[in-house]
Amino acid sequence: MGSERCTGIHFPYASKCGMHHNTPLISTVVVGLVLAFVLGALAQRVRISPLVGYLLAGVVMGPFTPGYVADQNIANELAEIGIILLMFGVGLHFSLKDLLSVRAIAVPGAVVQIAVATLLGMGLGWTLGWPVGGGLVFGLALSVASTVVLLRALQERRLVDTERGRIAVGWLIVEDLAMVLTLVLLPALAGLLKGEGTSGLSAYAMAQPVLITLGKVAAFVIFMLVVGRRVIPWVLHYVAHTGSRELFRLAVFAISLGVAFGAAVLFDVSFALGAFFAGMILSESELSQRAANETLPLRDAFAVLFFVSVGMLVDPAIIVREPLPLLVTVFIIIFGKSVAAFGIVRMFGHPTSTALTISASLAQIGEFSFILVSLGVSLALLPDRGRDLVLAGAIISIMLNPLFFVLLDRYEAKKQAAEEAAAAALSAEDSAAEVAAEAARKKPARVELPVTALTGHVVLVGYGRVGSVVGASLKQGGVPLLVIEDNPGCLEKLAQAGIEKITGNAAAPGMLVAANLEAARGLIVAIPDAFEGGQIVSKARAISATLPIIARAHSEEEIAHLKHHGANSVIMGEQEIAKAMIAQIGLASI
Repeated sequence: MGSERCTGIHFPYASKCGMHHNTPLISTVVVGLVLAFVLGALAQRVRISPLVGYLLAGVVMGPFTPGYVADQNIANELAEIGIILLMFGVGLHFSLKDLLSVRAIAVPGAVVQIAVATLLGMGLGWTLGWPVGGGLVFGLALSVASTVVLLRALQERRLVDTERGRIAVGWLIVEDLAMVLTLVLLPALAGLLKGEGTSGLSAYAMAQPVLITLGKVAAFVIFMLVVGRRVIPWVLHYVAHTGSRELFRLAVFAISLGVAFGAAVLFDVSFALGAFFAGMILSESELSQRAANETLPLRDAFAVLFFVSVGMLVDPAIIVREPLPLLVTVFIIIFGKSVAAFGIVRMFGHPTSTALTISASLAQIGEFSFILVSLGVSLALLPDRGRDLVLAGAIISIMLNPLFFVLLDRYEAKKQAAEEAAAAALSAEDSAAEVAAEAARKKPARVELPVTALTGHVVLVGYGRVGSVVGASLKQGGVPLLVIEDNPGCLEKLAQAGIEKITGNAAAPGMLVAANLEAARGLIVAIPDAFEGGQIVSKARAISATLPIIARAHSEEEIAHLKHHGANSVIMGEQEIAKAMIAQIGLASI
């Protein structure tokens, strides 16, 4: 038995466990998710991205390490679904408005940075003896940052809603669009890049595959804008009116997967592009936020399996076998494109803090890099050696990326201390307004939230269906109100209503402190997630032992959970509905 290995095709312990059939799909999914959870939790524990843990789980399951070996074909199929759902999520969050607000720097900056990183990658490919096509794919894979890693870093520092954050996100959107276009054109250009059958051909003959591909893409885009723009929102609104949450969730998945599959079959375009457009069309609907929330759990699960499948392709021995090329690859990822981004941002007249933030945000690679190298290998453009370098470089860069933000935080803290010392040395006649303006002009990398000046106020967490009703009643009654919310649609409503708000997740560090709970009249936790609500209640109770806290629940277990963490009162919607019905019956009988 010592020579047997547990693989995705044969499970040697199946008979002992009562499993009389091969279960490669179940074993791949279960082992992949369990390993991803364990290693992802360990990565989170040491304050690096869980994505590193997911990739390492794939390495453990891969053919290059001893022990269990998952079925690569099944893993690839699951990865395709992960790609579809990832791109669907990118499309859901694609905001043309945000891009246009920073287009003056995001568009040229991203294009130049992609060009610089691609040329550096092609240079390394040339020294390793690769053809032009292989170097091009390799360089493009090194040029695009991970959406997951970048957004997490910005959210942790509350920079998403700052100018720096908008530039970084806009920059990332341009990179994503460039990669979507690359994924569409690469199959059509593969023959030309490999030099197959191009001798003696006219320019038109060589350009014909590209023109045909662009024509198919144009037909798909027109179809989506003309037909999809009407049909998809109509279907979602129809299903939403049925009142079935299960059916609504199924409709969203059917749209994302169905459009991606239909785009591939009918228009011969990639799953990725089809899913991206499905998400982008859906983002225009009023139900887009609900669609995003409903699909998030399954989207996250398949995204994890995608990263696991990528990790299975990594040969850890490359660290020993190719130390110098790997070092150069990591250098291009971390320093090459970051230095280019820094120079571009400074050229456009933005301060050093903004340039450093953008540079740190882009000093890693992720999802699109994995998709691109997989496509490059399948098209015989990129050698396996190049894929291994990109994947190993991704893991290393994602692990190192938080260190750059730590260094940025320290740099900005020292800079702020020096500015405060200089401000303190100003003559007495300098007004406090001038000092405050100078301090506000140059903010640290981690934006510290100011404590609200409100006292005797109610802090409301969540301004959704329940929270908005509560907030409107409090405002009408003249009660000072402060809302903590991170949903863009709800934030717009708060701005229109003129209600003071703190943008972000109430469970994040510093949020409840900024809400001045010690001087508040009470705290209302109106979000539907009792698990997150428990975290908020616990942190609030640690700040104030006497603060009245009211929370929301959907079951008796959630009521017990919230009261255990310190809630004074927990309202369960079903109970209140039942009481109202009984009261109405009583009134009607009188």
